Amino acid sequence: MKKFLTGKVISTKMAKTVTVQVERKLRHGRYKKVIIRHKKYKAHVVDLDLKIGDSVQIEATRPISKDKHFRVVKKI
Repeated sequence: MKKFLTGKVISTKMAKTVTVQVERKLRHGRYKKVIIRHKKYKAHVVDLDLKIGDSVQIEATRPISKDKHFRVVKKI
């Protein structure tokens, strides 16, 4: 089963690569406050025309380069 994540494009400066920021919410164990955590992933993109701020779905794949282990599936 592949891992799918949804995030927002924050950089399109590289060729065939976008940087996607994925946000997840978790509840603090003691104080029960909702905490937002962010993580950036580099994702491979070929045919889609993406801009900064677009929401995309990415999936885990084989390593494409040193830092790229995801590819963009679709634009949401």
